[in-house]
Order: sequence, then C-alpha cells, then structure tokens
Amino acid sequence: MNTTSRSLEIGTGLFVLLGFAALGFLTTQLPASGMRLNRAADSYQVMARFDNVGDLKVGAPVTMAGVRIGRVTAVAFDPGDFKAVVTLAIERRYNQIPDDSDAAIQTSGLLGAKYVGLGAGGSSAYLANGTEIQVTQSALVLENLVNKMFAGFAGKKDGDAKQ
Repeated sequence: MNTTSRSLEIGTGLFVLLGFAALGFLTTQLPASGMRLNRAADSYQVMARFDNVGDLKVGAPVTMAGVRIGRVTAVAFDPGDFKAVVTLAIERRYNQIPDDSDAAIQTSGLLGAKYVGLGAGGSSAYLANGTEIQVTQSALVLENLVNKMFAGFAGKKDGDAKQ
C-alpha cells in the first residue's frame, strides 16, 4: 500500500468520525430530542393547562423576555377537563417569577418549532415547585387560521351571489 492511499483512508476515516460526532452533538441540542443536559435538581416544576398545544414537544424551550429559562418536560392530556397539561422545568436561578404570570405557546418564526413563553405578572408571591400557571394562551395553529380565512371568503361569495 502506498502512502497516498493510506493518507486518503485515514482522512476519510477522520471525516466520518467527525460527521458522527457532529450528529451526536446536534441530537442533544434539538428541543424535541428530550435529552437532558442539566440535572433535575437544578430546576423546579410548574404546570400549565392549555386548550391546544399544537405540536409542542417535550424538550421545547421555556422563555421569558426572549431568554431561555427552562424547558418542557411533559405534555399530557387531562380527560377530566379535556385540556393539555404541560409541565415546565424552570431553572432554580429564576426563582422570582410572579405567580400570576401568564404562559403562551408561541412559534419560532412563521413555521418554526413551538415553545412556551412566559409573561411576567405583578404579584409579590412567586412560582414554586408544583404550582400551576392560571392564565394561559393556546397555540395558534396555522391550518385553523387558513381554514377560517377560506370559510370567510366562501361565505362572502355566497352572500354576494344571493344579492
């Protein structure tokens, strides 16, 4: 075997290893991966109920004023009140969030991933482990908006035809 062939094989092997390392890194960074890089002891759990969570995934960011302060740890359905129950893990260093704050499911960009955005309330009491956020705003589902828009146009045309 000559040295040129050997160097090519080593270069190709290193390139493949680098590709697998990059793939492994990206997998841990995706919000929907559900992988945790911080310990559970570094956060406290808060719940919020929504009429519709869209495609919110476990691992999605929780933000406040555009800053990531936690992540979604669970999304479940409550058959008692027919709502989605979302569990949020908020980092302990953000332990002075007013307990009357609101939670809204928002979208990154026009068609981006969903995340939970918190808006600050004015209470002097703070969210604590196991508390529930009372004021929530459900996800805005693009397909529903498009359907309503087309239904509105169809209704308008029917009304014009009857006149």
